Amino acid sequence: MSDALVIEDVRKRYGLRGPWALDGLSCSVPTGSICGLIGPNGAGKTTLFSVICGFLPADSGRVDVLGAGVFDPWVHKARLGALPQDALLPDRSTCRDFLRFMGMLQGMTGVEARSATEDALMKVDLRERADMVIANLSHGMRRRLSTASALLGTPELVLLDEPTAGLDPVQARQLRHQLVALRGQTTLVISSHNLAELERICDHVIFIEAGRCLRQGSLDALTRAGQTLRWGLGPGPVPLDALHAALPEHRFTLEEIEGARTLSHHAPLSADVDAATLVVMGALAQAGVPLRDLRRGQSLEESYIEGRG
Repeated sequence: MSDALVIEDVRKRYGLRGPWALDGLSCSVPTGSICGLIGPNGAGKTTLFSVICGFLPADSGRVDVLGAGVFDPWVHKARLGALPQDALLPDRSTCRDFLRFMGMLQGMTGVEARSATEDALMKVDLRERADMVIANLSHGMRRRLSTASALLGTPELVLLDEPTAGLDPVQARQLRHQLVALRGQTTLVISSHNLAELERICDHVIFIEAGRCLRQGSLDALTRAGQTLRWGLGPGPVPLDALHAALPEHRFTLEEIEGARTLSHHAPLSADVDAATLVVMGALAQAGVPLRDLRRGQSLEESYIEGRG
């Protein structure tokens, strides 16, 4: 699979003597993937988005966006959509008029802009508010409108910065479903601190810190999906001693967060994970511990913390 985005040894600083916002960053995003961009505040995520969009020039290094080199917003504007975290919207415009205007700026005809607008409004569930003045929208609605602008038309690459911030749980779930439906059609790069949400939808992940890439790769590879199991458990005494005795080379860790109990099971590379799964299920059943769910791989949060050392 080719890469929609390639960043090689990119450096960017603000001012002549300021700290490096991007300090030799190298990473890539496979075409058609949904990529999570993860890092603490100040890691360089916003600067990276600005460099990709062509709003800021890199001081050095190579940036290749959609095989066209450095992205030119005037030449290739319809190929990329972006949602900044604090996007400003024209308060006096209606949602529909704003999106039509954005479509025309991309070079669409009037008919194309109208069609793309209705499609984008439907994706973010704003059709009933289409003729409302933006000044009267709630924060969550403004966020959805900004997302609609990023998804307008058929962009090949979309950058989303905290797309579900300010959305209620139902709206966030609807948006996740819309983003997942774009897998394979559009390359998505999503920056978010909500790692559980990214884990639900991403198939590729990039960890950055201090302007550098710590780790990158497929979600399965980074969370060791083949050798790690997470058992969601109900009440009852967990037979850890019996599990350690039956599977001495395996590692088990029990965690309880807000009443939810998870047994993390790390198998060695040489292990038959399917056979070990049957052993664990038998031990839990014998101890009378209900099994709520079973997931493969570390949590993305565990993988991120492990990567930071």
